[in-house]
Amino acid sequence: MEWKRVTYLEGAVEAQISTFTGKGGTTEHHVMLSVINDNLSFAEQFQSLQQAYACCLENELQDGAVAVFRRYFLSDAANQADWVMAWECEQTQCALSILQQAPLNGTKVAFWTWLVTNTSVETDMNGMVLARRGIYTHMWTAGAYNKASTSEYQTRLLLNDYVMQLMTRGCILAKDCIRTWFFVQNVDVNYAGVVKARKEVFLTQNLTEETHYIASTGIEGRSGDPSVLVTMDTYAIQGLLPDQIQFLYAPSHLNPTYEYGVTFERGTAVSFGDRKQIFLSGTASIDNRGEIVAPGDIISQAKRMMENIQVLLTEAGATWKDTMQAIVYLRDPADYRVISDFFSSEYPDWPYLLVHAPVCRPGWLCETECIAVVPASNEKYSPF
Repeated sequence: MEWKRVTYLEGAVEAQISTFTGKGGTTEHHVMLSVINDNLSFAEQFQSLQQAYACCLENELQDGAVAVFRRYFLSDAANQADWVMAWECEQTQCALSILQQAPLNGTKVAFWTWLVTNTSVETDMNGMVLARRGIYTHMWTAGAYNKASTSEYQTRLLLNDYVMQLMTRGCILAKDCIRTWFFVQNVDVNYAGVVKARKEVFLTQNLTEETHYIASTGIEGRSGDPSVLVTMDTYAIQGLLPDQIQFLYAPSHLNPTYEYGVTFERGTAVSFGDRKQIFLSGTASIDNRGEIVAPGDIISQAKRMMENIQVLLTEAGATWKDTMQAIVYLRDPADYRVISDFFSSEYPDWPYLLVHAPVCRPGWLCETECIAVVPASNEKYSPF
């Protein structure tokens, strides 16, 4: 995996670019762009990001890579999401996630894009974004929502609709879904409804503590519409054999999530013929009894969080240096500077964005999710 940091527009925008090429020749990139100049208006910041992204594609990614997924992080979705949608409607199709999770460097917008070579992207009649390569079909949904009366009902409808979307493609939730994200308006109030609905729908889909769950993040995130309490993004892969999927537990450091009433896996690794992709769920400062480590101490929590991440990555045969992208969520924006300094000192050259998003348990001051990739050579499986 290669990583580099590049600035554009005379230092106005910073890009973090991670690149991995498998032995089969397919390359995947993760690009995270952040505005540096916080004196600009939203329109100016957004325009700068798009100009920088165009420069990145032209100068750094000259391999025909196609965007398959993009997520915007906004400071005020109610006033900014329409700008993003108007722009994206004119661009190449990809799964599009738009959230109010403010960049913590004081600016108004940042984004993360996942790009892949040797592929084409299409959207099916149900809104699912598809990328086909070899025997696999990679399937994304992004920004799914409804306006049912509570977070529980919204989550139930989201999951039931997604189950039906998968069924129309000959897929099932338990076998084919690799990763989910739930973004919850006012997570301290509405997350309980998400937990209840998810658990009940999962039971109908043979997702239990005796089988397995799905890697997931459930965290604060708002749409531009105040009546939308929950939005959901997903990633599934059709064509995998059962033994290509490895669930990560790290029992020395973490307990099974069902022990404290939630239903997700700590992480999932997917082995292909040329690489192993590792998807870590939102990971916080927790021990193997489900207790918060270092309540009230942001630096101690960050250290334990990263220790937990490293143990999960080790279980999958990776290290933090194999991370292609990470999102770090902070409950309190006042912790931005001390956490930024911590990562600069302890994890230099680590590709991440820092955004404002309270975690699902109030005592957790920070949480991180990430994607890592390591080389693999297994003739039993087709390459990515």
